[in-house]
Amino acid sequence: MREPASVLYEVRDGVATLTLNRPRVLNALDTTLVSELADAAERASGDDGVWLTVLRGAGRAFCSGIDRAALSRGQIDDRFYREIARATNALEDMPKLSIAVLHGWSIGGGLQVASACDLRLASTDAVLEFGATRHGLMPDATVLRIARLIGLGHAKELALLNDRVSVEQALTWGLVNWLAPPEQLEAKLAQIVGRAGYASRTAVAATKRMLQASFHRDPRSMVDELIALQRECHASWELQLANEAWSRKEDVRFFPRS
Repeated sequence: MREPASVLYEVRDGVATLTLNRPRVLNALDTTLVSELADAAERASGDDGVWLTVLRGAGRAFCSGIDRAALSRGQIDDRFYREIARATNALEDMPKLSIAVLHGWSIGGGLQVASACDLRLASTDAVLEFGATRHGLMPDATVLRIARLIGLGHAKELALLNDRVSVEQALTWGLVNWLAPPEQLEAKLAQIVGRAGYASRTAVAATKRMLQASFHRDPRSMVDELIALQRECHASWELQLANEAWSRKEDVRFFPRS
């Protein structure tokens, strides 16, 4: 009997939902899962029918981190780390918005993967911590990006001391962007997705590219690239639609496209 997919991929109304699908082990990360996640994120990135991507977990938790059983059996090796890097890079680099939805256990590698998304919505029941160094590992999937999100001091506190952080503190630090009670999580996600329809996908892609590059390049060296990307925005159907709406003194909604 064929094993079910470790990551589900569904597109509905322009939203690609990538669902971690090992609920019996709280969506623990093994090599198969991170490889399928990388494939799904790359698929969403190149799918013209996808306006934005949502990452979430099936069952009682978003993700309980690395599969400790696989780790103890020696089944976590270089391929695992290369595949989780491919997955997080695809989530971060896709030319469209990516949102992680955290509920229940959202720890270790799960929280690390979520940190690669552009934005994070957390349920108030989410449990947040890294824990990697406590288990003799480095937080590989996020060590190169977490300080950019929450600052070096907070990043060291999470990654070196493995403190569990409350959802309220995570919101204050910028580790998550929104909180919602469990019963209101879907409504809050729908509200965020609705807001995303008012942002030009062409402009979102260009803005993401410049924001990420700005952390390791001199802004003075980026002017020509910035102008080239702005030209792409000027040539887009979204700017034309925005101009038409402005002339009518109306808000412009880009997706769904009328």
